[in-house]
Amino acid sequence: MIQGKTLLVFSAHAADYVWRSGGTIAKYVQEGAEVQVVVLSFGVRGESNDLWKKPGATEDLVKAARKAETVAAAGILGVEWIEFWDLQDYPLQVDAILEERVVRKIREVAPDYIITHDRFDILNPDHNTVSQLIFRCSVMSNSNGVKLEGTQTTRQMQLFGFEPHQTELSGYQPGIFVDITDTYEKKVEAMNCFKAQSHLIEYYTQRAFMRGNHARRLSGRQEYKYAESFSRFFPVVSPELL
Repeated sequence: MIQGKTLLVFSAHAADYVWRSGGTIAKYVQEGAEVQVVVLSFGVRGESNDLWKKPGATEDLVKAARKAETVAAAGILGVEWIEFWDLQDYPLQVDAILEERVVRKIREVAPDYIITHDRFDILNPDHNTVSQLIFRCSVMSNSNGVKLEGTQTTRQMQLFGFEPHQTELSGYQPGIFVDITDTYEKKVEAMNCFKAQSHLIEYYTQRAFMRGNHARRLSGRQEYKYAESFSRFFPVVSPELL
């Protein structure tokens, strides 16, 4: 049951969470879950090439455009809680201050699920950095020995990884397929907000169709038309086989 669950999403750049989990996010919002999104950087340096081609482009103008795009996309998906940490990208660097901030956020939200980047993206080291950061901090948040004033230790939550863009080259293995048929149109509308990376709109449209095919084949549910896939960082624990 989705209603009453809490989903926390950590996105390295402004558009990552939309390309890779927009349908799932919209589904969880639609079915009564609390969804919070943390955008670590706007992707000004590494994911805004088309914006930099415009005459008179500056860092401030590119950042403003990226923020406007992702705010619009989040609104379409129904996301009410979104934070922009405005870190520098390419490279996105981690220190003890950032680690503490992430642990605090996880403890503040106490999510049932976290979605972030998969362990390896062959062409985007920022994604790999964030994957390692969130995994590490999710474990730290469960430790009574990690003392952060005003926070309470969490219990182990499920951690899922986005499907990377260069899927096969990155050695990605799906661990779960989520049916997004009912929210597919919202995902497409949200993706269309990102003019700085318009080439990815067709890619992730095709990916949703392909993953829908996989979801139908594996489940026998012919009503599954579109899907998103995620890796699993931890095995499922259940009183029965799932």
